[in-house]
Amino acid sequence: MTHRPDIRFLLNGADVSLKDVEADKTLLDFLRLERRLTGSKEGCAEGDCGACTVLVGRLVEGALTCETVNACIRFLASLDGCHVVTIEHLRGENGGLHPIQQAMVDFHGSQCGFCTPGFVMSLYALWMANPEPTETEVETAIQGNLCRCTGYQPIVAAAMAANRYGSPARDFLELERTGLTERLAALKDGRRVVTGPADNQAIVPADVDDLAAVLEENPNATIVAGSTDVGLWVTKFMRPIGPAVFIGHLEELKSVTVTDTALELGAGVTYSEAQETICEIFPHLKSYWDRIAGCQVRNMGTIGGNIANGSPIGDTPPVLIALGAQIVLRKGAGQRSLPLEDFFIEYGKQDRTPGEFVTSILIPRPREGQLNAAYKISKRRDEDISSVAAGFSVTVAGGRITDCHLAFGGMAGTPKRAEKAEAALRGQPWNEASFQAAARALGADFTPLSDWRASADYRLTVARNLLQRFFLTHDETTAEPVDLMSA
Repeated sequence: MTHRPDIRFLLNGADVSLKDVEADKTLLDFLRLERRLTGSKEGCAEGDCGACTVLVGRLVEGALTCETVNACIRFLASLDGCHVVTIEHLRGENGGLHPIQQAMVDFHGSQCGFCTPGFVMSLYALWMANPEPTETEVETAIQGNLCRCTGYQPIVAAAMAANRYGSPARDFLELERTGLTERLAALKDGRRVVTGPADNQAIVPADVDDLAAVLEENPNATIVAGSTDVGLWVTKFMRPIGPAVFIGHLEELKSVTVTDTALELGAGVTYSEAQETICEIFPHLKSYWDRIAGCQVRNMGTIGGNIANGSPIGDTPPVLIALGAQIVLRKGAGQRSLPLEDFFIEYGKQDRTPGEFVTSILIPRPREGQLNAAYKISKRRDEDISSVAAGFSVTVAGGRITDCHLAFGGMAGTPKRAEKAEAALRGQPWNEASFQAAARALGADFTPLSDWRASADYRLTVARNLLQRFFLTHDETTAEPVDLMSA
């Protein structure tokens, strides 16, 4: 296979071709330092504040899709074949302010202005997709944007009024859609990209077979999917990541397949891409999914990456373990599958050999009598890392608990099932006493650590309370319904 030495993409409609792109070069540094597009700000350098928000357009099944992303943790090499839109490119029909910008002015949605470009870009993406949003939809769209000045209400008001100032049908990006789609399609030449210096090389495989070949050649390379974790390795820990293999563009890893028995997700499916289907099949995950980071991170982060990274506080492993998920891994031409819970060996160690990568996640459909719940406890309700995450799946037949999976994150060095608590429940009657016994058994399952997110005592108390909450939520004799996500 012939290799290409340059990254090619569109920036605000202009063609860009860059050679010698280092693996750890971020989009934000490129925009600000090399192109002097300084509207995008660096506030946190970890994808948390949203001041760096830009739009990235890409082709999905031949159609142009634009999403908000955090430029501070998005690597430049991952943009091959994409269209980047920054705040500088926005304009109204007559060259004046864009409708979102004018609404922000009229509703006093900006004070110091540092965060404003990021808010505008997030609201622009919302307006294009949903020009008449509800207040809740606006709040969801700006989960990933933080403001120290306005108190958010003027920003929400501006978002809800933006459609008075213009129609998305007349927006410049919509009018250019056909041409942009054709230009992006022309950038796809089916070749592997190899660029950057030898000690900081970026590799963009042509397809999944090429990915397997690349990892056989570079078994210790850093695999970068959404970069929501790896980005922080660079911006916060100054860790070298080269050679890095970028896989976020691989369509073969983005399949979402629904069968009579299971949901199969490609490892490259992002949280946003999975959300509609996974919440339809597993309704208990709807509120939980909305609390995974903010829109920018959900648009970038992948479920396979969240698993492969092996973090004990990752959001998806506990709930997927509780549902009995399996994963498929590939190395070269060979594949193997294993239960997700067996993938995590100890802190920082997973059952994945050099050169091996996750290809898909298989989640069984709910069975009759199966009661499911997912819980996320964090310091901040929105866009925060879990102190404790939990997934529960309990099967009840004839008033007796016949099976149960209780999985936790943040309670040990890996996402882990509470085997002793499960044993205390299995075979017992469905009643509060059974769950109280299981809660007591959690002390034998876990010895959590104390850190700045939560103390060990707090974590254990929370875990026990969540079992009580699960029972009260699902018990038909409970007088008042319990909101799964009220905490």
